[in-house]
Amino acid sequence: MNVRLYVWQRGTAALMAPLVLIHLAVMFYATRQGLTAADILGRTRGSIAWALFYGTFVAASAIHAGIGVRGILVEWAPIRPRAAELTAIVFGLLLCALGIRAVYAVVSG
Repeated sequence: MNVRLYVWQRGTAALMAPLVLIHLAVMFYATRQGLTAADILGRTRGSIAWALFYGTFVAASAIHAGIGVRGILVEWAPIRPRAAELTAIVFGLLLCALGIRAVYAVVSG
């Protein structure tokens, strides 16, 4: 793996660590309070803060996973490095698109 990808993957991991902790804390709080999915969606509807939080989470996750998939394909799959890179890019973009769609659904209602 080249240095640029190494730095990007470590940077996205460092960004995701607190996001995961916050997400888990919110989920534990919501379940302890007995909130239903409808209650949670009612609280997130129209929230720019939640859109930014989960949008950041989606972007970091998609970049991190795409780089990881590239590394796995280059090392383990019987395909050329360029094909592994293109596959990883498509995978990362697909994750990003699906994540953005989910964030939109949660925030827009």
